[in-house]
Amino acid sequence: MKFLPQQYAIASFGNGGFRFGEHSHFGNLLVLPSGMRAWDGIKFSELLAERAEIDFVLMGTGAQMVRPPRAMFELFARENLPFDFMSTSSAVHTYNQVLSERRRVAGAFVAVD
Repeated sequence: MKFLPQQYAIASFGNGGFRFGEHSHFGNLLVLPSGMRAWDGIKFSELLAERAEIDFVLMGTGAQMVRPPRAMFELFARENLPFDFMSTSSAVHTYNQVLSERRRVAGAFVAVD
């Protein structure tokens, strides 16, 4: 999947990928108001381009919670964009909940095995 122009709840994840709607994706996933796409796990330029449509970002760091680098905290602070990081499992569950509440959320999820 290169780009899917819609946000979906994530039905399942694991084995290196994600399932949502009638689609699946292998690898890291970036979910924005404009849709869902592959994510290199590093760059946030696509996310920042949609900053006006996002109230906060959930970041899934993989099988375990890993503290992101200081530069990431600084980037989100400059953009005045709240973000929270947690394991991918917790981030996906939280994302699904806030999406169901129709909140303006973005997600950056590291795939897990």
